[in-house]
Amino acid sequence: MFKKIPHTFTIVFFLILMAAVLTWIVPGGSFSREVIDVNGSQREVVVNNSFHYVDSNPQTWQIFSSFFNGFVDKADIIVFILMVGGAFWILNNSKSIDVGVGAFLRKVKKLQKYKLLKSLGVDNIIFTAIILLFSVFGAVFGMSEETIAFVVIFVPLAISMGYDSIVGVCICYVAAHVGFAGAVLNPFTIGIAQGIAQVPIFSGLEYRLICWTVLTLVCIAFVLWYAHRVKKTPEKSPVYKLDSYWRDRVEAQSQEGVVYYTPKSAWIVWGFLLVVMAYYAVLYPTTEITVGGGSVVLPLLPIFSVLFLVLGFFSLRKSVHFFVLNLLFFTILYLVAGVLGYGWYVMEISALFLAMGVFSGIAVGENADGIVKLFLEGAKDIMNAALVVGLASGIIFILKDGMVIDTLLYGLTCSLASLGEVASVGVMYVFQTALNIIMPSGSAKAALTMPIMSQFADLINVSRQTAVLAFQFGDGFTNMLTPTSGVLIGCLGIAKIPYGVWVKWAWKFILALIVIGFLLILPTVFISFPDF
Repeated sequence: MFKKIPHTFTIVFFLILMAAVLTWIVPGGSFSREVIDVNGSQREVVVNNSFHYVDSNPQTWQIFSSFFNGFVDKADIIVFILMVGGAFWILNNSKSIDVGVGAFLRKVKKLQKYKLLKSLGVDNIIFTAIILLFSVFGAVFGMSEETIAFVVIFVPLAISMGYDSIVGVCICYVAAHVGFAGAVLNPFTIGIAQGIAQVPIFSGLEYRLICWTVLTLVCIAFVLWYAHRVKKTPEKSPVYKLDSYWRDRVEAQSQEGVVYYTPKSAWIVWGFLLVVMAYYAVLYPTTEITVGGGSVVLPLLPIFSVLFLVLGFFSLRKSVHFFVLNLLFFTILYLVAGVLGYGWYVMEISALFLAMGVFSGIAVGENADGIVKLFLEGAKDIMNAALVVGLASGIIFILKDGMVIDTLLYGLTCSLASLGEVASVGVMYVFQTALNIIMPSGSAKAALTMPIMSQFADLINVSRQTAVLAFQFGDGFTNMLTPTSGVLIGCLGIAKIPYGVWVKWAWKFILALIVIGFLLILPTVFISFPDF
């Protein structure tokens, strides 16, 4: 155990060195690949029985160029982190989040007068509701990158309520990724994996709902237990000293005092955005929300326009701070509508948050130069997290260029051939879990492994749905631990939690989830569930 936990950059660079050493030991190999149609999208998948050895390509100086390659490969996530960091810095400068947190805490205190709520714990109810919400988002539409933006909100909230930054990360990021692992209708994992395995899309819903419920309850129980422990004895938090940054910031902001006012610029922003929303409401009077295999058509944009008209007006009557919070609220609404209805990804979401930041700055009376300076300060503050994302992605490039990933996959399938059903399923699950550490992309891993694993499931006489479930859990849990996950590194960077500290705190919880995942897979080997 380290007496002093190394810097995140140091840890990731040593992992790159280990990956490079592996390319000197493992022989080069490759599967042939073909492009097939999966749920209307073209996917490159592995051809069965096509493995062949190739010349090895040991990595040397590439350990230095991998950072460049990783930066290019994860450019979308890196830019997203920088844009969100800059946008929220502008928003934070308005003191609106502080006003919102203060108003929220005052309402929480008022709820303590109700005996039932007090006995259950108002904080427990709030955290449970937030975790449930983000877990649903992860399970239904695969929320992942979007959680980076919410860490900026929930970490200061958790600190203000007397908890630590880990609690703030858990109630949004961890909750969403537990839901992601226990996916019910996630198109990025379940949809692709089932399509490649040639089973009905989003079939087996009943048992997957059971799995999601179990995993989410475990997450809620663990987070509430940890939060209670930290609230009772703050010094037990592994980030107690590190959180001095957040505590000092919250304390300084609370002591500054708030002057409630509404400048003309805020009314102008309200009027301008109302016209823009009305224009798009006319252009897109209905929105088709697609969830899993079904869809529903709703007049979302017209509804949003009317809500913004009413809520914006009354928030401006109170103060510009509440109007800026209103902008944040509608940013989240449009984010959900954009992801579910229009196929938005990080580019559109980045633009949405940037617009929120710019209009927040204008609303409080900042000039153009002031907004630019604030944005640059925010981007500078989050730069470390963005750089680590690029560095961590370099691990994958070393292994891919070294031609060792396919060899490891082939070796696994050969070793599974002589095992029984339970042992084979267990090894399949362990391999998917381990592979996720170096390849956190669910869609890429599905294309690599599912053509082989689905065929192997037939050979050992287990359902292909079991192979999909093993992939699903294997893809989800270690996302919260692997340094190659840009989302994890981005969230930790924003929360100011060093990667080593996070691993030291989280590994037992992740291990428990992995064990529970295996126990949830086992019944599918012996019991015939609907559509399994």
